[in-house]
Amino acid sequence: MDLVPESNFTSTVPTPTPKPDTSDIAELRRLAVHLAETAAAHVRARRPEVFGPGAQADDAVQSKSTPTDPVTIVDTETEALVRRMVAELRPGDRVVGEEDGGSLADDPDLVHWVVDPIDGTVNFVYGIPSYSVSVAAVRGGVSVAGAVTDVAHAVTYSAGLGQGAHRAEAGLEPIRLRANPVDTLEMALVATGFAYATDRRIRQGELVARVLPHIRDIRRFGSAALDLCAVAQGRTDAYYEHGLNLWDWAAGALIAAESGVRLILPGPDSPGTAGELVAAAAPGIADELFGLFERTDVTAPIALG
Repeated sequence: MDLVPESNFTSTVPTPTPKPDTSDIAELRRLAVHLAETAAAHVRARRPEVFGPGAQADDAVQSKSTPTDPVTIVDTETEALVRRMVAELRPGDRVVGEEDGGSLADDPDLVHWVVDPIDGTVNFVYGIPSYSVSVAAVRGGVSVAGAVTDVAHAVTYSAGLGQGAHRAEAGLEPIRLRANPVDTLEMALVATGFAYATDRRIRQGELVARVLPHIRDIRRFGSAALDLCAVAQGRTDAYYEHGLNLWDWAAGALIAAESGVRLILPGPDSPGTAGELVAAAAPGIADELFGLFERTDVTAPIALG
């Protein structure tokens, strides 16, 4: 058989895009669950020690971006715990965390563990049972595995890219997550969140006033990771918020996507100060809701000066 010289050959078949390696996603998901649940157990044990009756909590809480944006000693302890575990279990990987920083390297094969040690710190401080530990394995800027543990209720949500998403708690069979079948925007229950910076909060309040007449109602729970999981399991129909960082949404967005949820996400390197929109919606209302967001300027970033 004669071969056609390469210089004279024109292919009419498009070159397929190489598929990412997915052989280790199940293992990355298992480890994400292990990291999130171990960290959540630490948070659960430490709260009564730091904030319970007789606890000496005078130096347990400090401020970050504003006086109303707290970080606790348990946040920093928990992230340090996850970093130690990753260093032991997967020493070639990197960690990007809310408290001790880090950044995504330009290496498509390198796994970054993106960690929010306590998502919903204000709730944690006040004892409101809506805070979580969020852990995602990110490769090439894409979340490939993730877990979010609801600390107070000892429930873990997890997903692997292409593997679906599940809800698990001790003693029960895991439940496959599916978004609600709602198909009318006016019947949609929508969650949102608010920033700590005054100027951004004012704008967010104006936008809620524009959205509210078109939906069933608004909810504000205080943990972005749990908000995304709520859409994934049908406890709400949609969620949106401006100004999140990667650690806020890396795991929860994958869990939502694997549950059939439609998403609007910033780039993985977009900082919270840029104020870009994160939005999630059940598929039956996504077009209608995202269209409403366009008309009411919700899709526009709310950057910090």
